[in-house]
Amino acid sequence: RGFAVVNFTYRLAPEHKYPASIEDTNLVFSWVLEHGKEYGFDTEHVYGVGDSAGAHNLSLYTAICTNPEYAAKYPFQPPKGFVPTAVALNCGVYKVTPPKDKTDQTGALMSDYLPGKGTEEELHRVSVVNHVTPEYPPVFLMTATDDFAASQAPGMVETLMKNEIPFVFRYYGDKKHPLGHVFHCNIRLKEADLCNGEECEFFRKYQ
Repeated sequence: RGFAVVNFTYRLAPEHKYPASIEDTNLVFSWVLEHGKEYGFDTEHVYGVGDSAGAHNLSLYTAICTNPEYAAKYPFQPPKGFVPTAVALNCGVYKVTPPKDKTDQTGALMSDYLPGKGTEEELHRVSVVNHVTPEYPPVFLMTATDDFAASQAPGMVETLMKNEIPFVFRYYGDKKHPLGHVFHCNIRLKEADLCNGEECEFFRKYQ
């Protein structure tokens, strides 16, 4: 589709707790900028795509790049002056709240992910809706009918509108053709091709 792609993995909890995954994301973007000429990258137009936990991770990293007060809370800093040109956040979590009851998996997940096992301060810090500023880049935000994280999208939409961030929101699927969490990763689905194509077209608007 005309893009150079760097696909990476990051350290996972519980062996490596927050902010290890975001630190690894920073290392990748730093590497891209440092090796742009070697690989023919257009480092003037660098986009980010995150799915599920990756969307949460990318959303926080983008906040670090655009919110100095928030960035000061981290033991690393992004490359000087770097902000992703635009980002695509797919089926992500943007506000983390305390578990409602014992059946809520949030508590177990945060216990593994966060050093303090999910203190009030930690939950505030990993909820990107608290850290978006008007400097945040354009966003392609998407979810689907049977995405278990679908309820997270409206809050992110509200935050982007409040900060006057250009964005596109897509909700895929319907009652007859439901689509689940990160459905777009199943390239056999025509809806996946549609979604991935729309994300690429969104990025091209900012070339």
